[in-house]
Amino acid sequence: MQTLAELGEAVAERRRGLGLKQGVVAAQAGISQVTLSRFELGKVSDFGARKLLAVLAVLGMELEFKREGSHGSLDELREELRAEGHDALRAESTPGARRR
Repeated sequence: MQTLAELGEAVAERRRGLGLKQGVVAAQAGISQVTLSRFELGKVSDFGARKLLAVLAVLGMELEFKREGSHGSLDELREELRAEGHDALRAESTPGARRR
């Protein structure tokens, strides 16, 4: 995710997946339902860190920071490939290369 709108969309998807109403989540997070609605719809230019962390906590979510262009671990890549239906990764050796 790279934009506030994308983050709001992910929050909305999670909230709906949990079967929670905006008013309930907003009340538990200490914000108004209108504020949460505008955030989920991508209609805010700013959404403070405290508000965001409170909403995420109510939804059982957390932030994870990765360097841009980071592709995750080898295990994550293998799992992604399995989910896409690819065969297990195979190590190819170069003739004359030493195995460790």
